[in-house]
Amino acid sequence: MRRGSGGSGRRRRVGAKWTSMAVKVLAEAAPDELRFAELRRRIPGISQKMLSVTLQSLVRDGLAERRVEPAVPPAVHYRLTDLGLSLEGPLAALREWAETHMAQIEHNNRLADEIGPT
Repeated sequence: MRRGSGGSGRRRRVGAKWTSMAVKVLAEAAPDELRFAELRRRIPGISQKMLSVTLQSLVRDGLAERRVEPAVPPAVHYRLTDLGLSLEGPLAALREWAETHMAQIEHNNRLADEIGPT
């Protein structure tokens, strides 16, 4: 990969919490579309801005498609592409791993906090 191509940024984005949650929710709805407001309801704790940024990234990366229905206000729909659907399996495995090991990770963080900077 050439320098400055942003590859590490894309890897961080694919593994990000909100990206993982958005892919999960859209995969559960597949092959149907979900409107922006419905996605926001199904992803607890996400702000409107963060959901918008996350969905823009998914569309830009070719993982999701966006369809705007002309109305007042416009109805914006999202669905995963085949590429996006192929990402759900690996992300599900990562979510499962994180849930299984979260207590150990939190314990390690508490120990590190007690020891202080190295």
